[in-house]
Amino acid sequence: MRRLPNPFRLIARNPVALKELRGRMRGPRAFIVLTGYLIVVAGFTVIIYLATTEASLSTTGEVDGGTVGRFLFNSVVAMELFLVTFITPAFTASAISGEHEHQTYDLLRTTLLPERSLVWGKLFSTLAYVMLLLLAAIPLQSIAFLFGGVDLPEIYIAFVTLFATTTLLGTLGVYFSATTRRTLKANIFTYVSTMGLVVITAMAVMVLVSIEVSRSFGGQNNITVAGEWVLLLLRGVFVCLNPLTTLLTSQDYLINQQSAFSFVYTFSDGSTVTLPSPWIVYSIAYMVLSALIFWRTVRVMSEIEE
Repeated sequence: MRRLPNPFRLIARNPVALKELRGRMRGPRAFIVLTGYLIVVAGFTVIIYLATTEASLSTTGEVDGGTVGRFLFNSVVAMELFLVTFITPAFTASAISGEHEHQTYDLLRTTLLPERSLVWGKLFSTLAYVMLLLLAAIPLQSIAFLFGGVDLPEIYIAFVTLFATTTLLGTLGVYFSATTRRTLKANIFTYVSTMGLVVITAMAVMVLVSIEVSRSFGGQNNITVAGEWVLLLLRGVFVCLNPLTTLLTSQDYLINQQSAFSFVYTFSDGSTVTLPSPWIVYSIAYMVLSALIFWRTVRVMSEIEE
């Protein structure tokens, strides 16, 4: 018998992951959600295409393919981000609390499965399904290639950013599901944490950008290079914690500087510095946060058992 590669072997040895995957894909719910997801994204794509081409024709008398393609791609990715943000917590918030509500948690623990394997099995089954949603929508993103204005790196950046977002939200959902015994509470805590992260970082970026804009247009050049560094790092931190600003800023650097992995920032004194593109920092930060939350979830479940 042919041996499976190590990652697939780890999944095959995890009975929770196999059970959740089979249960999720055998019922009609998975296909209904997938179909509804694609219908919403496809319908949104058609509406954006019609609105963009109509606006282009009314202003210039012709369709600018590059502008239409880029706007269409950005709109589809934003719609995916919005849907993933609301779908992922709904799937993971009931991972552990659902077992308590159905009074099957004690039966599950009699298998003597380690807490780490239990949490990983619950999390992996959800991430695998959301990954299926993201992969299924790639053809809709690729429609933008017909108009131009979009390159392959933009698809890679969008996919990696969406995956990192899904991983963090899924881990948050499992964590709150382990700390509370009610799915409703887990859902509320997960959505409040998600909205708080997105809203706070977006507001911080707006404030910092407004400070830079007012300084530039007001002719105030008395700020030192050290002060510029502080503003740059503060803005970078908040930009790299927000998925939408990360995507927009990374695309801007990709288009203007033709670099997907780094960008060059010029200070007021003419000196420059090369920094990693926001999507790289964002992905690393979110994966590290996901690992820490995963570890904390395992610790919480171990404390419950004790």
